[in-house]
Amino acid sequence: MYGGLLIAAAALATFARVLAMMGLSIVTGWLLGYASLKSKGFESAYIPAIAVLESVPVIGFFPLVLVIFVTRIGGPLGVELAADFLVFDAVVWNIWVGIYQAFKTVPLDLQEVAENYRFGFFRKMRFLYIPYSVPRIAANLFPSFADGMFYIMVSEVFSVGVHTYQVFGVGTLLASYTASGYFAGVYYSLLAIAVGVVGFMTLFRYFARVSVAKYGLDTAVQIRHRERPVPRRGATTWSTLARPMRRLSRYASSAILSPMSRPLRSVTRRSRRTSRMVAALGYAIAAAILGYIAYSSYQLVVSVPASTWSSLLSDTPTILYALAVDYGRVILITGASFLISIFAGYYLATHVRASSIAVPAVQTIAAFPPPAYFPLIYMATYRYMDALPGTMGAEIYVFVLGFLSTFYYVFFSFWMGVQSIPMEFWEVMENYRLNFWSRLRRVILPATLPYLVSGISSTINSAWGGLMVGEYWPGIAQGRTLTVSVGLMKLLDIYVSQGYLHRAAWASLIFGAIVAVYSLLFTERLMNLSRSKYVVEEGIYAA
Repeated sequence: MYGGLLIAAAALATFARVLAMMGLSIVTGWLLGYASLKSKGFESAYIPAIAVLESVPVIGFFPLVLVIFVTRIGGPLGVELAADFLVFDAVVWNIWVGIYQAFKTVPLDLQEVAENYRFGFFRKMRFLYIPYSVPRIAANLFPSFADGMFYIMVSEVFSVGVHTYQVFGVGTLLASYTASGYFAGVYYSLLAIAVGVVGFMTLFRYFARVSVAKYGLDTAVQIRHRERPVPRRGATTWSTLARPMRRLSRYASSAILSPMSRPLRSVTRRSRRTSRMVAALGYAIAAAILGYIAYSSYQLVVSVPASTWSSLLSDTPTILYALAVDYGRVILITGASFLISIFAGYYLATHVRASSIAVPAVQTIAAFPPPAYFPLIYMATYRYMDALPGTMGAEIYVFVLGFLSTFYYVFFSFWMGVQSIPMEFWEVMENYRLNFWSRLRRVILPATLPYLVSGISSTINSAWGGLMVGEYWPGIAQGRTLTVSVGLMKLLDIYVSQGYLHRAAWASLIFGAIVAVYSLLFTERLMNLSRSKYVVEEGIYAA
């Protein structure tokens, strides 16, 4: 049976788990993002690692979780750490990508100011990099929270072979109530999730507006939509002429009024020494963690007999074909997400009233875990889908699950990017009376390219989660199984459910290698391009 207090406590535990992992993601993202700026070699390894680890679905980490946390640590602590790691894996990657992209696109003028004032590590982070990354973090809070809630049923209760592990949380209650047929408990659990989601989405939305207004460079706090813009030429001209003088006056006054008697050199030396100590400590901790993971992985590899390796090699062609089919599904999901985000994101960013209604609704839908309510949709529609030829019905279900699991990445990134465009560019577009398509081609898309690169990368890399859930879902409703004919995520689900961890690990390894190549050829190049040519904030200083 269920109780209101039990459901409320479980919901609080789940939300606390997700928020704690989001906070850890932000702090570690700041440190790793700064390290990528200072070391080209670290950056070259950091971006492919993010792409690989983000693309590998949560289920792909089950062998690692089983070896390190459940087997080595064991007990309730090991299971809790395993669940926290799975939640962390669900929320961390797009935050890291957003912070990295923000650090990479800091205008050179601001970097020169920090160097001229001889800022050390802590002062650069406090006064430059962290404030500049706040709008990107705000943009990624929505999808991170939504992704954490999407995977909550997988993270809080997971099975490997015949063993099932679980921690206290609303995901565990939902799995228990669904398996037992207590739909009243399911409905009350969904209600508790809905209340929490609406509350946190309201806080995140407020934080996003404040962050853009406070930390954006001359951004429009509220972008007004004009059907026929009729600018006041005299006022616009005077504003255009006066704004650089106001900015120059502000910079000059801050420089003149700064405490010149401050022992800048000694502070800089201490800051640099502290920076080197912190960097050395961080590298030592990272090396220890990577060494432990490598040692555990090595023990797992050497324990596999030669006959098993022969079987794994024979599975490789099937794995590659299934991966190619899944990439086709990912391309369709990403294309649909991009097109919808471009038009809907621009409309909502320029229509405040519509945004105040639609954005909270989208945020709530995105943060509501589809695995919790999708069985109800399946029960109401599977008869119609069964009438479609072949496995078309299953493909539609998988597309919907993949879309619901990832569309918000590019949508919220583009929406925040449009709001972060400096006000000067909106005035130029109005003065030249650019229509929608000209604005989109000449200003909006180039100005939001850093946001789009981050959002599209996360969309591509996270669509696998929806495929993982939808390609093989035994017992989804009334004893039925949702499955597709071929797909890598289906293979991984079957391998893990049957306890073939070595086959799951081999498929994940091949998957990760291909994703690493994709990251080097696509993600990193686009990020470098957006940094070198499409930092819209630098247009202010160039003018």
